[in-house]
Amino acid sequence: MKAVYFITPTKKSVDGLIGDFISKSSRRYRAAYVYFTDSCPDHLFNKIKSSCSKSIRRCKEISISFFPSESQVFTLNVPDAFYRCYSPTMQKTKDKASVMEVMAEQIVTLCATLDENPGVRYKSNPLDNASKLAQLVEKGLENYYKTDERSQIKGKTHSQLIIIDRGFDPVSTVLHELTFQAMAYDLLPIENNIYKYKTDGLAGKEKEAFLEEDDELWMKMRHKHIADVIEEIPKLLKEISAKKKATEGKVSCLLFFLVTQLCLYWFRCIVHQVVHLNIAEDCMRKFKSNVESLCKSEQDLAVGTDVEGQKVKDSMRVLIPVLLNKNHDNYEKIRAILLYIFSSNGTTQENLEKLIQNVKIESDSDMIRNWEYLGVPILSSSASEQCKHPRRDRSSEETYQLSRWTPVIKDIMEDAIEKKLDADEWPYCSQCPPTWNGSGVVSARQKPKASYQDERRNSTKLIIFVIGGITYSEMRCAYEISQANKSCEVIIGSTHILTAKRLLDEVKSLSKPKDKVCFKDE
Repeated sequence: MKAVYFITPTKKSVDGLIGDFISKSSRRYRAAYVYFTDSCPDHLFNKIKSSCSKSIRRCKEISISFFPSESQVFTLNVPDAFYRCYSPTMQKTKDKASVMEVMAEQIVTLCATLDENPGVRYKSNPLDNASKLAQLVEKGLENYYKTDERSQIKGKTHSQLIIIDRGFDPVSTVLHELTFQAMAYDLLPIENNIYKYKTDGLAGKEKEAFLEEDDELWMKMRHKHIADVIEEIPKLLKEISAKKKATEGKVSCLLFFLVTQLCLYWFRCIVHQVVHLNIAEDCMRKFKSNVESLCKSEQDLAVGTDVEGQKVKDSMRVLIPVLLNKNHDNYEKIRAILLYIFSSNGTTQENLEKLIQNVKIESDSDMIRNWEYLGVPILSSSASEQCKHPRRDRSSEETYQLSRWTPVIKDIMEDAIEKKLDADEWPYCSQCPPTWNGSGVVSARQKPKASYQDERRNSTKLIIFVIGGITYSEMRCAYEISQANKSCEVIIGSTHILTAKRLLDEVKSLSKPKDKVCFKDE
């Protein structure tokens, strides 16, 4: 049997490959076809050559060292990047410099795969992560696009690549989100996109469902509010049941095969709907038992106004009921404390100490304090106020009372498309590319209607990269903005995808020595 190896050009991967062919007696396959996701360093290539070259039928480098998590979402699968970019122990070290270079190379391969040479810009702030990474990406694009296949220099395209530090919007990372996907990944133990559930009955078996884009119902529901999901799924179940009953007793022999296929389709639809109904019901159980009481307080703190639109005058009065509620665990209380601090742009040392002691979270206090390393003020006396992106007025938009907060990234996406980003706060790394045309100029001349795929392929790209993780609510924004602006496709990516719990654990680790930190793979 022959084997295809699709691997990253790392020592671990190469050693694994060589191990499969180390000797004739123990080799696992007759031959290997090896594809590297990026250029393979000479020393690793020579190692393969000297160890198992006779078994290699093909060895090729392909530029795809990023991971497409969804149709408009990518990650770099660098689990230790958060620590290496933000830990004070890593500043000005080779570790940090090397992870920056690796990320830059991966982002360049993304642009190359999309056939884009975008204008690279970044959010300027006291932390220099975004500016450094942007410069490295710009240099990498310059080298990659020196010449194309026709030996001509490829100029800048109309697309933009915007690089941002994670501290630009701390609120969205800790707030409870009530859209289906974000809520499910926050409240339920979903690992590697696998949801486990038990079937009905006394001998209920545990089953697994993979949440992926091949599932039409998941695609339809994942960005909807949980209230809409709970309402829609039972309706869909009834519709399918009714369609199935309508065909019963009306089947001829000639139509038997087609009806069998249709029944299989109905069965798959019902299975998917049962899975998603289970997920929705699990979410609602968690919501009703614990989260509902949190959400109003969180929204008031995050937005700065209550449901009537009245300004919150005393944030502490909003916070206290959450801290006194014994049903909330430490993670939930820390999330609420952080929202209180973010809304106040920092608190006093004395007040912070009282909060930590009263809630008895001394062992987890670094989940709060270490946000300083991300450029987010925790103590009001520390430096100056954080420079926040001006918010859009969304008071006229229809929203649920417990979902009034809009992630800052959505404002940035809209401002970029409408050419409203301040050039001083969002500088380009090189000469400004051709006129940004994200909103598109539509010709009055009639054109044949393009397919959705063709529209997306030919549209301008807005690529957002966040150093240190993105949330599911931020991912949702990329789809919403793309839907609203047909001539611009928004693609969002990061080092990894976050849940609030994972992020708090990572923030806590920033003050630890590197050898004491456990890095979680994607």
